[in-house]
Amino acid sequence: SSLVAALAKTNLASTFMMEGAYTVFAPTNDAFGAFLESIGVAFEDLTAEDLMPILMYHVIGSKVMSGSLETGYVNTIYSAMENKPVSLFVKVDGGVMLNGSVSVTAADVETSNGVIHVIDGVLTPTSVVDIAINNSSFSKLVEAVVKAELVETLSAEGPFTIFAPTDEAFAQLFADLGVNGIEDIAAETLVPILQYHVVAGHVLSSDLTNGDVSTLNGSIKISLSEMVTINDDSEVSAVDIQGTNGVIHVIDKVLLP
Repeated sequence: SSLVAALAKTNLASTFMMEGAYTVFAPTNDAFGAFLESIGVAFEDLTAEDLMPILMYHVIGSKVMSGSLETGYVNTIYSAMENKPVSLFVKVDGGVMLNGSVSVTAADVETSNGVIHVIDGVLTPTSVVDIAINNSSFSKLVEAVVKAELVETLSAEGPFTIFAPTDEAFAQLFADLGVNGIEDIAAETLVPILQYHVVAGHVLSSDLTNGDVSTLNGSIKISLSEMVTINDDSEVSAVDIQGTNGVIHVIDKVLLP
């Protein structure tokens, strides 16, 4: 009933009654209650403008049964920068988890125009920082960003393009430096390294060309071939993970300025 009330308040109810194919991750009343309590706001105080991006972030513009879900990112119908759909992280491992913390509790409720999967939390559109936080493969990157006190900066309006090293990439860095982890690297050392992974702009994979690209700390060299590489030795393994304030491309080696 909370979801229905939210759809009515935003005039989206009629939209999702139309012909088409939708996948809706539907929060329960308890999920909405916990969400409202966490943000300290009553439902009556939320405007249609507040609710619209949240609700649209729960919807995929095609019918996807639970058996077809795979670990990775899917596009929602909520668009942010340059009308690009904001990504939702799906993890399938003995159950379906969304954005690292919200579980599918009942799946494959088929309707005349799609399918509903019931979830135990409310999803909110993610910034580039949220994307990293929600994916355990970026735990070391998050730890580094927190230690370097760059969370607030990278959560700002942007736009930002982040070349995001995985935990495996950081493990190789630690081995190369002879350290145990982020705790052994000073914040003043981390700041320029992290800035070297950030481009001030919204650069999709389709925008990349051979040559140098300016980061917040010098230039990186992009090479396009069968694999996109940076500085000739870091491969881009996933692209165009869209956030509300920028985009992430995943890389397999930490870049050093």
